[in-house]
Amino acid sequence: MTHDHDLVLRPTPAQTEAALNPPDGRTGGDLVVETLTGLGATTVFGLPGQHALGVFDALRRSDLRYVGLRVENNAGFAADAYGRVTGEAAPLLLSAGPGALTALPALQEAAAASAPVLAIGSQVPTAGLGGGRRGYLHELPDQAASFRGVVKSVHTVRTASQIPSAITAAWQSALTVPHGPVWVEIPQDVLDAPTALPVVTAMDATPDELPPRPELTALAAHWLTHAERPAIIAGGGVVRSDASGKLRKLAELLRAPVVTTPGGKGAFPWTHPLSLQSWLEDRHTTDFLEDADVLLVVGSGLGELSSNYHTFTPRGRIVQIEADLGKLESNHPALGIHADARLALQALLETVEPREDATAPERVRTLLSKVAERIAAQDLTLEQEVLASVRRALPDDAPSFWDMTILAYWAWSAFDAKGPNQLHSAQGAGGLGYGLPAALGAAVADPTRPVLAVSGDGGALYSVAELATARQYDLDVTWLIVDDGGYGILRQYMTDAYGEPIATELTGPDHVALAESFGVPGVRTTPETLERDLAAALATPGPSVVVLPAVLRMFAPTHLD
Repeated sequence: MTHDHDLVLRPTPAQTEAALNPPDGRTGGDLVVETLTGLGATTVFGLPGQHALGVFDALRRSDLRYVGLRVENNAGFAADAYGRVTGEAAPLLLSAGPGALTALPALQEAAAASAPVLAIGSQVPTAGLGGGRRGYLHELPDQAASFRGVVKSVHTVRTASQIPSAITAAWQSALTVPHGPVWVEIPQDVLDAPTALPVVTAMDATPDELPPRPELTALAAHWLTHAERPAIIAGGGVVRSDASGKLRKLAELLRAPVVTTPGGKGAFPWTHPLSLQSWLEDRHTTDFLEDADVLLVVGSGLGELSSNYHTFTPRGRIVQIEADLGKLESNHPALGIHADARLALQALLETVEPREDATAPERVRTLLSKVAERIAAQDLTLEQEVLASVRRALPDDAPSFWDMTILAYWAWSAFDAKGPNQLHSAQGAGGLGYGLPAALGAAVADPTRPVLAVSGDGGALYSVAELATARQYDLDVTWLIVDDGGYGILRQYMTDAYGEPIATELTGPDHVALAESFGVPGVRTTPETLERDLAAALATPGPSVVVLPAVLRMFAPTHLD
């Protein structure tokens, strides 16, 4: 009897000849780029550094496209966006010590948003590893320890022969649900050393699947079929697993209203009769969800934002589908189904029975009317008009990337993304500087459509150096900077909590002149001319900057009531 694991692929004569006579002049760095190519990578992001030069030298001998940014953290944000847009693992090349550590905030965001990023960092020579304390530049006692609490998996290399296997294992980890960032580190001397190993060819790194347990989906289907007031919360897991179509079919079968989290924006059609849109930071929506007798939560951990700052206290049963085991039932008891959202939704579609409920669309309309009335009572016309202008100016198929700024906080609740995987923000980890470099990564991934980045003036200075990157690669990104002279959201938080703000006011540059100094056209606009100016910038190929001087306010929170 023959078992699958007994089958060995025998090399062809040509493969044997190539293995016996590898090309001259190759190093460990070549093994890195050959492995990436064999895995299907076409583009890498990063910054060179002393200990990583062996990899960058090898790039010259490869077909990989290199996109270099000016700050490692921004390179991480670009790789994050590339991974979100393509669904592929985005290689990120970093040097040791400060270069590696500077990328940690971006990797934290990738982890929170389940973006597949393959970070490959160099290390000091092997003599300085393991506490050797040789005093090398950038030396750390345990560099990998800084990454273990941030990334999905850590892979260390100590010899050239380990490079292909380590990178392949990391690639597979990054693309196995839940997607996420991974860390590989390789010492400088291993990267630089000549190698006589055969050229790396195709590598098998098929991601592991995570199907649901059938007895759990059978019980969930029974609950949902017989529910009187089912409802659905759709999170980022629906978007990452490309399960929006299955979500819609299930909601329509069950006649279940759907609300999307900030990470799940676009997972359900905004104007659908069953769409509760994204108003999770509203007590009316919280009340609606608490009233559900069966609540299906797909691809969300019901964290701070998704639970209206942990004021959500459900009264009915919860079915939670979540690929990240650490998030499963982490906030509320539930029928926890540890599974990929796409596979679990398919199992439910094959098991549930259609429900009849003529009241669901009317209950949705009533809820949205209450939300609109609450917002209308707060004198927030400017904020709503600015957001509406952005929506009208942005082509329906153009993705947008939002920094941590007041307009982005509005977008989480009030912006129609027009589809899955279209609106992205840094709401996972909440770090500043995400908007522009992430948009650049998206433009690299898909140069056929314009990309919008949105930042405040505070966040803009975190990533303004990447205007040089935008110009160097002529990337079609329009950057909207809302300039309110400070950290606007912190100003409002401090005023509300303490009576007056401190450390929130900023002296900033002339952003238009600064953009033009990089060779990037800029324009200063007003709320009245924003739609026209933004649409014109988006319609013009190449990078551009639109600056809107405006002080925006957030709608009143309901979790403090």
